[in-house]
Amino acid sequence: MCTRFNIASYVGILAMEQRPSAAALWPDPPVLPLPAIMDQRWLNAVFLHWRIPESSAARFMPPGVAPDVFDGSSWVGLIGFRMKGAGIGRGPGIPYLGSFNEVNVRLYSREPNGTRGVVFLSLDANRLPVVLAARQAGIPYVWSRIRSWGTPPEDVGGGPSGYSVSRFRKGASSRFSVTPDPHSVADDPLSIHVTARFGLHSRFHGRTIHIPNTHEPWALHKADLHDLHDGLISSAGIDVDGPPESVLYSPGVRTQFGWPRVVTGARG
Repeated sequence: MCTRFNIASYVGILAMEQRPSAAALWPDPPVLPLPAIMDQRWLNAVFLHWRIPESSAARFMPPGVAPDVFDGSSWVGLIGFRMKGAGIGRGPGIPYLGSFNEVNVRLYSREPNGTRGVVFLSLDANRLPVVLAARQAGIPYVWSRIRSWGTPPEDVGGGPSGYSVSRFRKGASSRFSVTPDPHSVADDPLSIHVTARFGLHSRFHGRTIHIPNTHEPWALHKADLHDLHDGLISSAGIDVDGPPESVLYSPGVRTQFGWPRVVTGARG
């Protein structure tokens, strides 16, 4: 038997072997000064992202930070996940209050010194004490009914995973789900741009603060949009058209948060 050498196949295999992994493309996660103020696990994360004009995002940036642009555009994300075992410092999770569903609408920010973050337009959660405490810190949480469904994190590709949100007093609602591809790896620059985020920017008592966090690279999978009926993004003041340009899923990651820092020279 004679086996013919296929140079095209060989080149393709060699390119796959030499292609850097998503972890290799990620920026180095920051090392937080001890002690950490909070430890969390984020599970069954669904990421939907739309391209929007930079001017649309700029309206929501706290003083001292600007939209973090990728491919000539800003991006708005609709993200759902299950919080699991959130606790103070590196201690055990707080019973009941430390585990809940969350859906947020967010933009991407950058300081003049290059520090990147997210700016939350809204964060829906189904634990009222958590919502009230976060709002005291200037973080725009909303108390809502949230339902999640899908397979366990260790069974990626077992079926659709998604979230439904219904705000009280007939407020905005949302329902979205995706079907992950367990054989894919989302390691393209856009996927890393919207998920390699190690902190948030927010206004607090007239100042802009940055709250850092750190975690290992997400295990990211490409996904197909299964269902989408969203009113949260428009309720936050952003207009998007058509389906999201980026659809991702991750089984989850463990993260720690550090102490807030005032962004130098930022007042408003």
